[in-house]
Amino acid sequence: MSAVGLVFGSLTPPERIPRAAARAEDLGFDELWFSEDCFFSGGMSGAAALLAATRRIPVGTGIVSLMSRHPAVTAMEFAGLARSHPGRLRPGVGLGVRAWLTQMGVMPAAPLTALDDGVGILRALLAGEEVTFHGTAHHLDGVRLDFPPGERLPIQIGAVNEKALRLSGRVADGTILSVLASPAYVRWARDVLTRAAADAGRRADTPHRLTTYVLYAVDSDPERARRAVRPAVEMFLRAEATSSLVRVPGFDAELAALLAAGPEVPLAPRITDAWLDRFAVAGTPEQCAERLNDLLDAGSDAVALWPLPTDRADDVVELTAREVLPRLRR
Repeated sequence: MSAVGLVFGSLTPPERIPRAAARAEDLGFDELWFSEDCFFSGGMSGAAALLAATRRIPVGTGIVSLMSRHPAVTAMEFAGLARSHPGRLRPGVGLGVRAWLTQMGVMPAAPLTALDDGVGILRALLAGEEVTFHGTAHHLDGVRLDFPPGERLPIQIGAVNEKALRLSGRVADGTILSVLASPAYVRWARDVLTRAAADAGRRADTPHRLTTYVLYAVDSDPERARRAVRPAVEMFLRAEATSSLVRVPGFDAELAALLAAGPEVPLAPRITDAWLDRFAVAGTPEQCAERLNDLLDAGSDAVALWPLPTDRADDVVELTAREVLPRLRR
């Protein structure tokens, strides 16, 4: 059964998280996610707040960086959350945004190697093993958790481009896809993950959970919903202009032409409705349900909605629960 969740983080003030999380659980959403973006709110404290404010709903981190936070410290934090809230934590990790890692002086020379090593270290520590490791980015001498989790935690990797997706398919239990993921991109990513898992000799019947983040706005007025997502779509299109998110659905050449006007020329007014329908979900409840169904049909096991605009997020969530969730093929 497919799942529908909500994404917290970034522009959500930390003090607003508990009430909003509790309401989301009462409204029937399946899971919650916390996105750690520098330098807004911490992923571990955010996940802890979500777990403490709810009773049963699973909570994922999507993602926390294994470079800005050492894998041993990350494992210690995940173990504490899992022991405090058994059966509800879904760790999501990744390399992190390169600009932020460079800003902090922790960008590794071999990014995918560092991520691969970090996931291996994290998995071993969470399993209660003692780890000694000397790699290009991480070093541990006889590290073991005194309080490992009492359960196996499914580790998910945030990935965008093919090499990172192949790594996730090979070593992770699931993958988190970035916002801007179109149905065409989801199908492509699912195929890359499946082939990578097969090449690594992983069993075909072993599930690999695919979660897709979505820039999302629902409103009785479809144009108001579209206006709500345009600034976020512009921001992410500028950041991902050369990535597979844009290349796979075939928008890379057109986007490059638009961006050639320079960073001082606003992109949002030139984003067509056709582009919004690929890179976000915005419109009436009926339109939003159709777009979300497209992402689920393309291979997403879960969609995680990032409600916009942030100052009306509560209204968006309420309307989604009433009029969008019942229309989804789950």
